[in-house]
Formats: sequence, structure tokens, C-alpha cells
Amino acid sequence: MRTRPAVAAAEPGPPGPADGLRQTRACTPPGDDGPGAARGAVPQPPPGLATGAGQLVAVVDTGVAPLPRLAGRLVGGGDYLTGGDGLTDCDGHGSDVALLLAGAADPVTGLGAGMAPGARILSLRQSSGRFAVRGTDGTERPAGEIRTLAAAIDRAVALGASVVNVSEVVCVPSAQVDSAGGALREAVDDAERAGVLVVAAAGNIDEAGTCTGDPDLRPLPASYDSVLAVGAVDGDDVPGDFSVPGPWVDLAAPGQDLPRPSGPDGAVVRGTSYSAPLVAGTAALLRERFPMLTPRQVADRLRATARPSAGDGRTGHGVLDPGAALTAEPLLLTPDGPAGPGDRAGSPGAGRAPLPLATTPPPDLPAVAGVGAVAAVGGALVAALAGLRRRPRRP
Repeated sequence: MRTRPAVAAAEPGPPGPADGLRQTRACTPPGDDGPGAARGAVPQPPPGLATGAGQLVAVVDTGVAPLPRLAGRLVGGGDYLTGGDGLTDCDGHGSDVALLLAGAADPVTGLGAGMAPGARILSLRQSSGRFAVRGTDGTERPAGEIRTLAAAIDRAVALGASVVNVSEVVCVPSAQVDSAGGALREAVDDAERAGVLVVAAAGNIDEAGTCTGDPDLRPLPASYDSVLAVGAVDGDDVPGDFSVPGPWVDLAAPGQDLPRPSGPDGAVVRGTSYSAPLVAGTAALLRERFPMLTPRQVADRLRATARPSAGDGRTGHGVLDPGAALTAEPLLLTPDGPAGPGDRAGSPGAGRAPLPLATTPPPDLPAVAGVGAVAAVGGALVAALAGLRRRPRRP
């Protein structure tokens, strides 16, 4: 594998601050994640199967603040903006993603648990709408770039994550995918080879951003083969019209008008950023319950057990079904039917019998050469990762 700048960032020690960084807006940290914020927005898996215990899930985002419902399970992985531990969140986005993924239930109401409340969160801060970086040409761009996104994924693997959630996206013309995102492709492919599943938001259509809805554009990292790409649906499984469609979308999850986990009562969020952590959290449950499965087998199981949905390219194989993912048999499934000898799968067909409950907790996922991984993507689309020109708006 050829050496790239990301490799150095993956070595022990926190990342250094970004060159030319300046703060452009005041921080708006996440609100109190108390009783009013825990309102049961996340679809819950059947009790008693798995909680994500023993799994370290990386959230590559705007940072994650040390909120009460993440107490004792939040690990700082580094900050590619200002240096430090990654536990500062000026935008609130990364904290919301982490709460949807692994927040504990509210102690008063018992509601509002994230998908994998037993998992630990590894926070890697690599973007923010509150900061900008000045380029060599004197222009400023939003803080966060493809190079640091690749480095953050490398670092998540090096620090032992089993799942990586990336709720960030940049869309580039198909002809520029290799030149613009080569380091990022290597990072996600290396993660899969290391036994780590990368889950990424499919992206939101935004005429002012890089994902304009042009069919020639490819969302990165979501469109890479080794990444599980997640679109958004509403509570009735209707695809969100903002969700970027494409043949690379694997499945969808709720991501429209969700109560904001760290916001005041009545605040809502929408976007594939908030769909991805529900899938990443379910992946953490599967990695606890079935530690023998590879990342690709976990992804196959999630696709095979998804509820069918007419999503015109926005929902892939269907809508996330955590209960089916945790209980369907046989153990090895693909979306395409029974597996032959040497294949990864069995039939996902209707009338699946549940797998038996484990009588003892499964072992922690073993580290492969000291590595692991975790990931996710968010609502107002953290846009324009550095070094790429935005495509002009259509008339």
C-alpha cells in the first residue's frame, strides 16, 4: 500500500491543528440531553439480544461533547481542526449523531436510548461549519477536507474501532472520483481489510452545496464498494426527497423530522446524517452478537433483512429492521437469495425463524493487528470537504 499523509496521522498521539484555520462564527454547543430531549425517536431492537457492549464505534464528525447520556463511554480520538482530544463540538451535529447511535436511555423516563446504548463512542473531530481554512490562493473554505477525513478513518482503525460512522459527504463528478478521493478510497478499503465496517450517509441534495442532484455526481465516501451507504426515510418508510439516490445506496433508515437528541423540546432534525448512526448502531449490535462475522457479512445481513421499500434509488434494499437483523436465520445472509458452497449467504425470505438468544455474553470483537473501527453522517449536510470546486448551480 502506498504511503500517504493519512498514515502519519494514524500513529499514536493526537492530530495537530489545521494550518490557516480561523473561527468564523461563535460556537453553538449541544444542549442538555436531559428528560426533554429523550423522546424515543430511535426504532428499538428487541430487548435482551445485544446492547453493543464491547464495541468501539468511531464518530468522524464535528466532535462529540461529553454529555450525561454518554457518560463513561466516550473516548477522545483527536481533533484535526484545533488539536486536542475531539471532545469539543461547536456545531452540535456530531453529538446528535453519537446520541442516536449510542446514547443511554433517559434515567427519568426510560426513553430515548440510542441504537447501541452499551457501545463506546470514539470521537474524531475533522469538520465544523464554525471554522474556515485559508488556502494558498487566499480563498477560504469550510474546515474539513478529504485528506483529513481519510486520516480520521485511518486513526479510528488504529485506535481499535469495530464500526466507523461518517455523517459527512462531498459529491464530485464521476470522472474526478479517483483523482479527488484516492486517499479516502484507500482508507475505507484498508478499514474493511482490517475488519472494520464503515457506514456513511448517502448525502442530502442541496443546490448550494456539492450534492446538487446532478446524476453525474458521486457522493464520497458513500459510493465506495467497501462502505455501507444509508439513505433517509420518514416514519412511514417514505423516502426523503432530499436523500441522494444512486445504485450505491444499500439501505435506508429514519432521518426525517426526528426529535433532536440534544435539542430543546420541539426541535427536529432531518438528513441522511441522522439515518446513518441508526445503521451503524445496529452494526455494533451485530458485531457484539455475532463476533465471527466479517464487515461484509454484517453489511449483507443488514441489507438482506431490510424491509422492502419502493425507494426509486433512495432506499437500496429497503428500510433498516434491527429486530430482523438480530434474529433472522441462517446466520449468513445476502440480499440475493440462498448461498452455495463458499458463498456468504443464505435466503432472507419471509417467515424467518429467530436465532436463539445467547446464554452468555459474546466475547469482545478481537482486534486484528491491534486495529478496529466505527462510523456515521448528519442533517444539514456538512458540505464541501476541501480541495474540490463546487459545481455551478443549475438555472
